[in-house]
Amino acid sequence: MRRAAVSIPSNIAEGRLRSTEKDFRKFLYIAYSSGGELETQIEIAKRLPRTRNLNYNTAEELLTEVMKMLYTMINNRKDVSKTKR
Repeated sequence: MRRAAVSIPSNIAEGRLRSTEKDFRKFLYIAYSSGGELETQIEIAKRLPRTRNLNYNTAEELLTEVMKMLYTMINNRKDVSKTKR
């Protein structure tokens, strides 16, 4: 779960330092995929005997917000690439 969580901002940072909008967008998709991976891991943890009684509300709410922001960033990058043609 930590690896997936750290992967989100790491991919955004790496993509931002790439030279093209296309590369940046690619890394935003990778970050979004890491968010999906984290979402799945939270769901699995909620079902495991040792961790099922933990409260995941804050983690789920934060992840939802991050995923919304990434979705918006990805869609905004699509608009930017269309205007550069």
